Amino acid sequence: MVVHNLLPTLSLRVRAKDVVADGVVSLTLDHPDGVRLPDWTPGSHIDLVLPNGTTRQYSLCGDRWDPYTYRIAVLREAAGRGGSVYVHDRLMPGDRVGVGGAHNHFPLVPADRYLFIAGGIGITPLLPMIQQAELVQADWQLLYGGRTRASMAFRAVLTHTHGERVQISPQDEYGLLDLAGWLSEPLPGTKVYCCGPAPLLAAVQEACAHWPEHSLRTERFTAADRSEPVRRTPFEVELRRTGRTLTVTPEVSVLHAVRGAGAEVLSSCGQGTCGTCLVPVLDGIPDHRDAVLADHERAAGDCMLPCVSRSHSDRLVLDL
Repeated sequence: MVVHNLLPTLSLRVRAKDVVADGVVSLTLDHPDGVRLPDWTPGSHIDLVLPNGTTRQYSLCGDRWDPYTYRIAVLREAAGRGGSVYVHDRLMPGDRVGVGGAHNHFPLVPADRYLFIAGGIGITPLLPMIQQAELVQADWQLLYGGRTRASMAFRAVLTHTHGERVQISPQDEYGLLDLAGWLSEPLPGTKVYCCGPAPLLAAVQEACAHWPEHSLRTERFTAADRSEPVRRTPFEVELRRTGRTLTVTPEVSVLHAVRGAGAEVLSSCGQGTCGTCLVPVLDGIPDHRDAVLADHERAAGDCMLPCVSRSHSDRLVLDL
């Protein structure tokens, strides 16, 4: 995996802010000098650094072929950590924001057919995937659930543009999504992409248990339940670039420790779900406790998310 973990190098302008559903606003970002923005691929996200210093991660949901703007959508979460409330209540067109990325830990892989399943704001990373599936003329369908029709962002444009390929299923009208009906029979050559709240992801994983391995790909907005760390004793972390070695005790995260030693590592969620703080591992065996890396990436052992992951070995060497 290519690790992109630089502090933001772009200062972008909020060109537009639009209400796209109950409790959801979209932000269109561009460079104040009109320069081209870095390319991105379906499933990518950016790290949004707000004027108050808060960093949050949001999926890119605009047109990847427009090289001059990024679009994200933000659900207002009153019980969250304050980032979404700031975006809704204080961020205005013309304001500047920092941007890191784009990163992609949820890539769209080639397939003959795609089944996209979205819950609420989980529709955002799937929008560019649908655009890509259309571009390559792959067969696809979308099952989209939400609390109410009014709360489901981009619902109208999806149904208007794609018609019967899209099934809209608000919970207050139809109840929970009919996953058993949609996933009862594995379809050859099909990849299932799902993004949404944790109960939906768990239900889709259970419904896909009899599908071929690697048929299902998911992205989480909240952390999954984690088991206890492999070791409860201190371990050493060497920062290869700076030449410093530090001891990480059980009550301190690797991220906190390396930041305390002067390493500038950008982070967002702090829960192992966004991938922002991903760092390269040069030696040692990480104890992966995140919800981002795939099994083969964990097995490679050449990167880790220091906000939640720790160490199997007595020593880790990081490229910091």
